[in-house]
Amino acid sequence: MEKVSIVNLQNIAVSFDGEAVLKDFNLSIDDGEFVTLLGPSGCGKTTTLRIIGGFVRPDSGDVFFNGRKITDLPPHKRSVNTIFQKYALFPHLNVYDNVAFGMRVHKKSEREIRAKVGEMLDMVNLKGFENRNVNLLSGGQQQRVAIARALANEPKVLLLDEPLGALDLKLRKDMQVELKKIQQQTGITFLFVTHDQEEALSMSDEVVVMDRGAIQQIGTPLDIYNEPKNAFVADFIGESNIIDGIMREDFLAEFSGRKFRCVDKGFQPNEPIDVVIRPEDVDLVPPDEEHLTGVVQNVNFKGVFYEIIVDVQGFKWMVQTTDCEKTGERIGLSIQPDEIHIMHKSEYSGTFGDYSTFSDEMDEDSSPLPGNGEEA
Repeated sequence: MEKVSIVNLQNIAVSFDGEAVLKDFNLSIDDGEFVTLLGPSGCGKTTTLRIIGGFVRPDSGDVFFNGRKITDLPPHKRSVNTIFQKYALFPHLNVYDNVAFGMRVHKKSEREIRAKVGEMLDMVNLKGFENRNVNLLSGGQQQRVAIARALANEPKVLLLDEPLGALDLKLRKDMQVELKKIQQQTGITFLFVTHDQEEALSMSDEVVVMDRGAIQQIGTPLDIYNEPKNAFVADFIGESNIIDGIMREDFLAEFSGRKFRCVDKGFQPNEPIDVVIRPEDVDLVPPDEEHLTGVVQNVNFKGVFYEIIVDVQGFKWMVQTTDCEKTGERIGLSIQPDEIHIMHKSEYSGTFGDYSTFSDEMDEDSSPLPGNGEEA
């Protein structure tokens, strides 16, 4: 089935106090998808959301909705609803009246409102909560009311600005599942903003990775994780060992003083490259002449695996394995060709991927716990 674009941002530029937040920014969002804007604080993702919602007018460029230019259209005239981190529920109204509010503004009949409120509360698992005071609800319940209120107006696009940020970890994970289920049930386009990589990977059909007001990569969670475009994406999405290398020829890379077969091609002969190897893709073997070898610097038990920092010729690798190794032990690292990912050099090269500072942090974290001779 052919995808249809519902939102288009074309050549958007925005500055605040003379500082560029978005620069020549272009983004197309397909109808019916769960799309996440992912990036660190200050990268421009919330500004992008607010431009689509009509709360920020770009300095230049245009916003299109279903092919129609809406750059100058005020928020209340757009087929878009927004859920903020603080939910913005009306404290003097009960659950029913909060959900019904937008429909009453649009002069819907009480019969229509009653049916729609019932349908929405059922969808967010709050049936029977109609008369509850919203101030007495838990954070998760308040968020469900905010979702029900937003969806009751039948928007074409729902904008969600870090709506799970105020929830504790377990509730946040529960709500991730719930939001994805609601999006699939309704077929409404969800545009979700977060700086949480796991959240983005678990919920999205498509992830837009942003930094410094620009898009670094767009793709499915699997594409973003397995085929990062540059060192920033590789580091921001999960853990990555990022090593300087040289692409000697198609399918042959050299790094850490050795040549490795890989599955990448299309680079210039002897082109300088960044090599990405995920910690879970490294196998530990006895040290020998055939493999990279290094010395175990730190071992950190993570519950289902060990996170091990290995010094290989001064570069600190991270390895995630179920094998327990001892600090100071010499070990070999085995890497299969399809676990080696080759990237072109970028402005981010040399910035990420060595876990030297991580080793220092682990040393600090391993200080004695209360009850081991120290006071709490």
